[in-house]
Amino acid sequence: MGRGFLFILLLIALPAAAQIYKYTDAAGNTAYSNQPPDGVQAQPVDLPPLNSVEPQAPPKPSAQTRTREQAANPYEVLELTNLPTTEALRANNGTFTVNVLIKPRLQGPHLFRLLLDEQPYGQPGNVPILQLVNVDRGTHSLAVQVIEGQTVIQQSPTVTFTVQRVHKP
Repeated sequence: MGRGFLFILLLIALPAAAQIYKYTDAAGNTAYSNQPPDGVQAQPVDLPPLNSVEPQAPPKPSAQTRTREQAANPYEVLELTNLPTTEALRANNGTFTVNVLIKPRLQGPHLFRLLLDEQPYGQPGNVPILQLVNVDRGTHSLAVQVIEGQTVIQQSPTVTFTVQRVHKP
């Protein structure tokens, strides 16, 4: 190993406040030590200050640094409730309400929009109780979207249900 490498190892191993001494040993070689040797003239070595890095807490994720999954699905839960899926929905005039279960709650500019049979239905709104009016009898699919303007932010799973309308004679 070269003397420069040993010198670097010596510098790394010593505490930051230690003094280093340079001297010539009996064989005529330049040597370094953290204590001046007895009977030999040693010169203190001025070392530059050591670089140090303070550990920092990781930054909190911003809207730009969220993972793709979080950006793609900002809501942990988005689903329709209050819809029977194993039996027919009895709605004599085809009017009924559905609830939206969402966590966390709807954010600022976002709105709910229903998709009835894969088509936008009604006006977008920010209330998690949505009404459907005069829906024909038969089997339908329903989902809710969270939108911002015309952009779909996230969509719930689609629920299939059957409307039963009883006509009075």
